[in-house]
Amino acid sequence: MLEQGVELIVIKELLGHAHIGVNATAYVGLRLHRDAIGTLSTALDGPTITDATKRDGDEAPPCAALVR
Repeated sequence: MLEQGVELIVIKELLGHAHIGVNATAYVGLRLHRDAIGTLSTALDGPTITDATKRDGDEAPPCAALVR
């Protein structure tokens, strides 16, 4: 609901919570996790073979194994 523009105080009342902190903690935690996952996903995706080929005309180098 917060993403659709509903004020946090209204959400608190609709859900019957006594304190706004219950909603704020839940929404902020979820938003931070979603943003972090999106950032990580973007970083791990990297360029596609098509994108690399368009840049220099050669094929992209093979993917290396993950090193831990």
